[in-house]
Amino acid sequence: QVQLVESGGGLVQTGGSLRLSCAASGRTFSSYAMGWFRQAPGKEREFVARISGSGYSIYYADSVKGRFTISRDNAKNTVYLQMNSLRPEDTAVYYCAATIRVSPTPTVRAYEYWGRGTQVTVSS
Repeated sequence: QVQLVESGGGLVQTGGSLRLSCAASGRTFSSYAMGWFRQAPGKEREFVARISGSGYSIYYADSVKGRFTISRDNAKNTVYLQMNSLRPEDTAVYYCAATIRVSPTPTVRAYEYWGRGTQVTVSS
């Protein structure tokens, strides 16, 4: 069982930056691939980025490539999402997710564990 708690959301102007954190419970954090998803009002939850257990394999959605950076610190059981050059369309609740799968597909169904989310609002 893995418990995930996100933090770092908030209100930022267009072009600004935020760093989200996701703290995980458990002693086998490095065994899990971690992902970030987001859900805007009235829309389905969508994939943002993922990172392998070792941190060497990283994958981004096209919409955030070049602006967002995912990273992890296995010693701290934490995964991060650095978000730069934020746009109003990035406004959403951001969720952290974990899976034991080695190469998860960028879909909600590929992840077994989820946090409760943190709100990110980008004003124009």
